[in-house]
Amino acid sequence: MRVIGLMSGTSIDAIDAVGADIQLRDGTIHVEVAGQLSRAYPESLRAELIAALPPGRVELATVCRLDTAIGQEFAAVADAAAREIFGGTADLVASHGQTVYHWVSGGKAYGTLQLGQPAWIAERTGLPVVSDFRSRDIAAGGQGAPLVALFDLLWLAGRPGRSAALNIGGIANATVTGAHPVAFDTGPGNALIDAAVESATGGAEHFDRDGERAARGTVDERLLKTLLTEGYYRASPPKTTGKELFNRAYLERVLPDYPLSTDDIVATMTALTSHTVADALAPFEPDEVIVSGGGTRNPALLGMLGERLGKATLCTSDELGLPSSAKEAAAFAVLGFLTVHGLAGSHAECTGATRATVLGSITPGAARLTLPEAPDAPPRRLEVVSRARG
Repeated sequence: MRVIGLMSGTSIDAIDAVGADIQLRDGTIHVEVAGQLSRAYPESLRAELIAALPPGRVELATVCRLDTAIGQEFAAVADAAAREIFGGTADLVASHGQTVYHWVSGGKAYGTLQLGQPAWIAERTGLPVVSDFRSRDIAAGGQGAPLVALFDLLWLAGRPGRSAALNIGGIANATVTGAHPVAFDTGPGNALIDAAVESATGGAEHFDRDGERAARGTVDERLLKTLLTEGYYRASPPKTTGKELFNRAYLERVLPDYPLSTDDIVATMTALTSHTVADALAPFEPDEVIVSGGGTRNPALLGMLGERLGKATLCTSDELGLPSSAKEAAAFAVLGFLTVHGLAGSHAECTGATRATVLGSITPGAARLTLPEAPDAPPRRLEVVSRARG
């Protein structure tokens, strides 16, 4: 089955698409990443979307407008992926959408909202679309995240020792293998780094390109110590967070007490990410940490993280044959594949749900909707090969 996976994470920098040929044979999901592409949001739409995120306040008219505009952007990317990766057609689109709110209170998730109306994708591509993956897990008592946990556990099954799959996007999340696997958001990935850059440059820059500011700056230990008092870090998994907590306003409440240069602030935010990730993983004593996501393009961050991981080996998912920039979109392509085959896409122990559930909602395409026959048993492993470029 040729599946297009669509993802835009909490950094809100672009819509990523992966084209994957996915087959289930003998208990193993075989994933061939045929190609990938990424398209930035139009700057005006990105600005409106960022303004709508917490702590912003928006009218329902804005929510409606964003749902349509984001859906149209996702549709354009899906259409481009079908043409450029698969030569004009595919079988299915799996669209994560754009998270604008993740409702967590007292450690329990009550709801989640991803915008990007799937009808626009189905209408433009003619393909069935699986979307709204997170809500079903939350309805079953889970956190609704990290939903890549099942992908990670199947992908890393059979590796020696204990492995941790770490994705550093706006928020960082990890899946740790073992007899009792865990998955959780560790805290900010790039979110506060990006916020520091945007605040200092008046929005002229959105992120620390190649970690250059962090490399030039000096970590302020007093500020770092203050930031590490955040209660989220002491909560036990399963747990999730987002820009509802770690946003520009969060940063701006603290910074007035610390008159630092922009580079020193960025260096300190980078150190915060490395500390919180390493500290969150430490109790599980992983033998290896496999990193993906935008954070892999920040050498300063990876350097700080490597220093704090102790004996654990640090590598990127590229070294295991899965492009780090394609990881999450590929994971949601697999989740869409599981959904149309009637298979659970969550791991209840990792999300805290009462049971594993079939995820998402299906929007039919142009043709009559015919779902594949459900396999007799769920998959036990996942193998990835890639011929993707870029």
